[in-house]
Amino acid sequence: MTAVIFYKSICRILFGMLLCPLFLPAQQTSSPVIYVSPNGNDANVGTKSRPVATLATALDRSRVLRKAQIWDTPLEIRIAPGTYPLQAPLMLTAEDAGSAQSPLIFKGEGKMAPVISGGVQLPAFEKVNPQLWKVRVPANAGKDQVQQLFVNGKRAIRARTPNIEAPWFETQRVTEIITDTTSPKKLAQQRVRLTAAQWQVLEDIPDADLPQVTISVHHAWDLTRKFIHGRSAADSSITLIGEPMQPWNKLDNTSLFFFGNARKMLDVPGEWWQDEAHTIWYVPRRGEEIGRVTAVVPVIDQLMTIKGDSSRKAAYISFENLSFQYCRYLMPATGDDPLQAAARVPAVIMIDDAQHITFNNCEIAHTGTNTLWFRTDCADSKVVHCYFHDLGAGGVLIGNTTLPANDATVTRNITIDNNILRAGGREFPTGVGVLIFNGRDNTISHNDISDFYYTGVSVGWVWGYSYSPSRGNKIIYNRIYHLGQNRLSDMGGVYTLGISPGTVVSNNVIHDISSYGYGGWGLYTDEGSTGIVMENNLVYRCKSAGFHQHYGEKNIIRNNIFVSQVKAQLEASRVEDHLSFSFTNNIIYFDKGNSLIDKRGWELVRFRSDSNSYWNPVTQDIRFGQKDFATWQQSTGKDIHSVIADPGFADLSRDDYHIGNKTLMSRIGFTPFNYEVAGVYGENAWRKLADTNNTPEYTFSILP
Repeated sequence: MTAVIFYKSICRILFGMLLCPLFLPAQQTSSPVIYVSPNGNDANVGTKSRPVATLATALDRSRVLRKAQIWDTPLEIRIAPGTYPLQAPLMLTAEDAGSAQSPLIFKGEGKMAPVISGGVQLPAFEKVNPQLWKVRVPANAGKDQVQQLFVNGKRAIRARTPNIEAPWFETQRVTEIITDTTSPKKLAQQRVRLTAAQWQVLEDIPDADLPQVTISVHHAWDLTRKFIHGRSAADSSITLIGEPMQPWNKLDNTSLFFFGNARKMLDVPGEWWQDEAHTIWYVPRRGEEIGRVTAVVPVIDQLMTIKGDSSRKAAYISFENLSFQYCRYLMPATGDDPLQAAARVPAVIMIDDAQHITFNNCEIAHTGTNTLWFRTDCADSKVVHCYFHDLGAGGVLIGNTTLPANDATVTRNITIDNNILRAGGREFPTGVGVLIFNGRDNTISHNDISDFYYTGVSVGWVWGYSYSPSRGNKIIYNRIYHLGQNRLSDMGGVYTLGISPGTVVSNNVIHDISSYGYGGWGLYTDEGSTGIVMENNLVYRCKSAGFHQHYGEKNIIRNNIFVSQVKAQLEASRVEDHLSFSFTNNIIYFDKGNSLIDKRGWELVRFRSDSNSYWNPVTQDIRFGQKDFATWQQSTGKDIHSVIADPGFADLSRDDYHIGNKTLMSRIGFTPFNYEVAGVYGENAWRKLADTNNTPEYTFSILP
């Protein structure tokens, strides 16, 4: 045994000498490179002519190099085009930390980015009939039931009723019994009464199959998803078990829901269902040919973690020209209990205790969870020119959901710039495009965020006026649009929470925000939002209002353009003793109704309003609730220097909001801003890619 150990030790030493010859000086000036190729071999040393085959082995080689020498040049892992399947997440630690002079760089070579995949390709489908195919799930896809399937790079829909484009069911009466008060989270049983049509969907499903059937309920801003625990024909009800309902957002008759995962629900193209024999049954989409499709199932929950510790950070690591694809989410037996913004859902790439982490020109797609999360004590990192699409939940998350032990460990100085984030919330509709929990001095700029079912950008994670570490965040020059799609409520283009001094929301274009019920707002200062400046934003076609403040203090809303909101132009909710906000130098245009406001809150809330322009081409009898303009000025002292005047927009039919009335701008002190620079920038192909999402996958509409 001793001889074997000695032999292995000699081999390791010789291998280290091969990589880093002993005659090299202590500080190396030539750039070390480790090559990876799908055609490589992990027994190779990692040279260009003898590449390794896996990223894990390349990472091991880089650690040997880092320990053997001090480098003043980048240490690169160059990855040839192709697909690199993972059986477990790639795990980077403080051991992999580089330096400013010698970062660790994972770089994809060639025009086609290498794919780092957590998926397994299925065998070829067999044709059952022209409208139904089947395929056996192979052993290398694992024993877990498949919950996400992708066909030709497009997410297939797990069988459901109602279908995704049909009107969804509405809940009726929901009652609850607390069954266990001793466990930390308590346990409860909810009974959901069904209509005759809803009951009919379930009544002929065999008892043995019922526990695999799910119900997904969208209630206000949240999602509750459960397996069906039982049913009762006596009162046409089903039983769910899990955490008690949240008193501030219960399941009630304002909720939408659908059933899923039963064979009888497999009825439209693009849907699939898996039986107990691990066979997937699939209804092909139009144009799909059985011999020319590729089906993939994700088999791991994460693709990568980057984690240092409090004493040594994982630092100076970058990823360039790489595609991260296929990552699953498996709903636990207890189901998914609600939490705003999918905040309990992990991410495909999790980053903790890290600094100087960069993602440049990367792609993340086909996921079941949140996507990229700079969570605990992260700093000085950036995501630039990346493409996030077909996402299970949200896009980029910053900061932790819990308050940090001290201000020094708040996640900070994260830059999210010039990215496209679209088609999110496919598994968790509550996902957010970019979400800052507790974080400071972060910049969210020039991103194109669209086709989510909830909020575009959310900032802050403290409700009310208690201490919040969030401050100095900048949400600037983003294009945020086609959100909500009538699925959730209480959401907006940019949503803020808590005390947040120095936070700026400016030069964004926000449009087509549509909620299911209440609350499809463009700019939304909620629950104690304080010290926030919102200026130079263009906001149009939002269902509820262009701007709404629930409650907060000393926010500044100035020099914005609000156009053609549906229900109201402006809203405010809670009356407080302090100055809630100031509203100055804004242009408000609308052509439906004659009242600017939907509720009396705008009349009662303490705020300063002046030097604004209001215009309705249909009538000049513009009212603030029940008050005409003159009465509003005289009775409130607000808008004394405001005017009713036509801004002279260039072409409303083409969403051209350049202002022709120069006199008006001078009169109210409005400073013109170039809203056309919002969104991504750079090469034509990149900007064109962003523009292709002007119409989302499912037809967008604003409900009346």
